[in-house]
Amino acid sequence: MAGSTHWLAAQTALAMLEQGGNAFDAAVAAGFVLQVAEPHLNGPLGEVPILFHHAGSGQSRLVCGQGPAPRAATLDAFAALDLDRIPGTGVLAAAIPGAFDAWMLLLRDYGSLQLAAVLEPAMFYARTGVPVLPRLSRAIGAMTDWFRTEWPANAELYLPDGTPPAPGSWMRNPALADTWARTLHQAERAGPDRGAQIDAARQVWKTGAVATCIAEFCQRERVRDVTGRKHQGLLHAGDLAGWSASYEDPVCVDTFGHRIHKCGPWSQGPVLLQGLQIIAHLDRDTLQDPAGFIHALTETMKLCYADRDTFYGDPNFVAVPLEQLLSDDYARARAARISPSAATGWHPGDIEGHGHPVDYEAACRVNLDADALAAMGIGEPTVATHATPAHGDTCHINVADRWGNLVAATPSGGWLASSPVIPELGAPLGTRLQMMRLTPDAPDCLMPGKRPRTTLTPTLLSHRDGSGYMACGTPGGDKQDQWQLAFLVRHLALGLTPQMAIEAPSFYSMHWPDSFYPRKAYPARLHVEGRVPVDARDRLRAQGHDLVTDPDWSDNYLSASYRTRDGTLGAASSPRGQQAYAVGR
Repeated sequence: MAGSTHWLAAQTALAMLEQGGNAFDAAVAAGFVLQVAEPHLNGPLGEVPILFHHAGSGQSRLVCGQGPAPRAATLDAFAALDLDRIPGTGVLAAAIPGAFDAWMLLLRDYGSLQLAAVLEPAMFYARTGVPVLPRLSRAIGAMTDWFRTEWPANAELYLPDGTPPAPGSWMRNPALADTWARTLHQAERAGPDRGAQIDAARQVWKTGAVATCIAEFCQRERVRDVTGRKHQGLLHAGDLAGWSASYEDPVCVDTFGHRIHKCGPWSQGPVLLQGLQIIAHLDRDTLQDPAGFIHALTETMKLCYADRDTFYGDPNFVAVPLEQLLSDDYARARAARISPSAATGWHPGDIEGHGHPVDYEAACRVNLDADALAAMGIGEPTVATHATPAHGDTCHINVADRWGNLVAATPSGGWLASSPVIPELGAPLGTRLQMMRLTPDAPDCLMPGKRPRTTLTPTLLSHRDGSGYMACGTPGGDKQDQWQLAFLVRHLALGLTPQMAIEAPSFYSMHWPDSFYPRKAYPARLHVEGRVPVDARDRLRAQGHDLVTDPDWSDNYLSASYRTRDGTLGAASSPRGQQAYAVGR
């Protein structure tokens, strides 16, 4: 079973399974297809966290495909440029690209198919074309003037006739197809051994032709970004050569009859675990009521995201008090803070010796025009303001195979609005460093070699006996774990099927500072789909929520693949946007 935010990725995953491949082969092939089918949402030079369960060993692990800050990315470097925030576009915010190496590491160690077979679908679509989605057309349309005046390589690739491609037309990326073809050619020169070929492909992106193109581009080009000024990139050849994707153990909690696995505090993943721990201490009857459910989860997430911004960072550089944050006593104390009224302030926990204050009032005062930011590719809103085009985003793939393997991956970064296309590669760099603060001593403060605290946050569930149950996730930046919390509570606590839980009316808060430039907060702002009952919306307003009603079926792009205890496989995907797909046989 496979589910994804794009039908071509889900079908590609199924094709790998039908060829005799496993869930790991399927996820990798689908991940590369997403880079072609949804270039407004992710790209080859972006990043990806991958959670997986390996049935053979019974282990649940993760691949960290989040590249860190380059060696030249220091506080002094940004002070010399007179910047108090890392720009949200351009090349200054580029971390070391991590997606390719992460996919290759997973494929080498857990896949079974040859590299050529796994790359073939993406190469085919890049060369022959994919249908342009309406959201892709709008995203390019929002960037048209910027591409023409500032980033001509993007205009050449995404405005082939001088205008944005119409929905349903075909988009090709022959330069990207050639990049993969050259990589495969170099890999096959390593001989017939599958592992040797994959390692050779990794070297092309670390020290070979791809790495050379990236380093030379960053040192050669001066790129205008959201600051209005032109800057050079900070990536050098040594950064690319010196980093590799790596394995880690996930962070886990046992709740609602399952073990929930997330990436560590270099991601926002633990907020979902904190949220589930808090919900377990709330009145179950409250969750049965539409307004009570939305209020309880929204107020829970306000507390969890306040903790995220106060405590989370790369644990290789900062001491994150995860044991306390995920403890039952802490969850009980946090649950006691939730009142019938919507919180309008900032309420992180108090853990002695840990954390750094967040200037919440300053985040509330940020005042930059949303339309202007959209035209410069700022942010990662899966649900764009419905009056303006979508601009950056994320995508997702999850796979379950007949052997019991599970994979959940959330690729992002390097999308078409983030940065100029490197012409030789057919892809732009990412801008993930914009999630790091330039505040000394903050847990997410910029530092060379440090991972930005990413919003990318896939989820893996296992049964209490250790066998794998479900791989799931969604696009959405700061919304990702909000939507996943609602999904899991509806499924695990309230008994809805995965598809029913995904289709239930959705909502999200914008109360805390957004993780993306310019990091604005909207106190008590709560978006709900119009399908939320009118009386529930009235009650939420009366409780103090700054309520915004979005169109029906507009929020939440979750998908899931799962395997029940009796071996039955299942999958579910959101109908929103009419492009996600769950497929299996």
